[in-house]
Amino acid sequence: MATTIQQPPKIEPERLPSHGNGGWRNLVPAGGDLRRVKNYSPPPASTGIWVGLAAITMTFAAFTSALIVRQGAALDWRHITLPPVLYLNSLVIVASGFTLEIARRRIAACMGGWHEHTESPARWLYITLFLGLLFVAGQTFAWVQLKSQGFGLATNVSYSFFYVLTVAHALHVLGGLGGLVRAIGKLNHSVLRRSTLDATSRYWHFMGVLWLYLLLLLWMKL
Repeated sequence: MATTIQQPPKIEPERLPSHGNGGWRNLVPAGGDLRRVKNYSPPPASTGIWVGLAAITMTFAAFTSALIVRQGAALDWRHITLPPVLYLNSLVIVASGFTLEIARRRIAACMGGWHEHTESPARWLYITLFLGLLFVAGQTFAWVQLKSQGFGLATNVSYSFFYVLTVAHALHVLGGLGGLVRAIGKLNHSVLRRSTLDATSRYWHFMGVLWLYLLLLLWMKL
């Protein structure tokens, strides 16, 4: 009687875990080739940034509405001379948007393998991070300057709106700085997704546009 020898099951190599970085297929190998960075991200990751930006927009729209209504009803409204550093800060955050865009384009070029030998693609991300920290430092200097002149949060309702708007924006900028640090860390380990970098860029550019809007609002209404 003939015996039937069964073939052992075949294991697909692509489904084996990678011991180099503890992941599964499509992850960058332990060697860290930047050109193999993922280009795809699940829909929640790519659309979540728009949900966040919409929420921030509604928040500052509510602040704007409250400021306009309160100014129209106030008899004790005092006009504020904005600290000059705020205008310098506007140049800083606009410049950071340009450096971030340079970083995004150069990283995309490395992902596509267009440049084999170039400077570290994280260089411009570090510059953007530095400019962002400089912006927050400038905002802090403006608060300290007003406080030293005797204009605190409770001095007048107009100063209250100034601090609320600028501090709320600075807190959101800190969130953007956290996103930049995360992107730099992933880039240095060659596991940065293009969608992650794009989402970080959208958020940062939004913070720049939002600040220009707030500065115009403060200049016109305060």
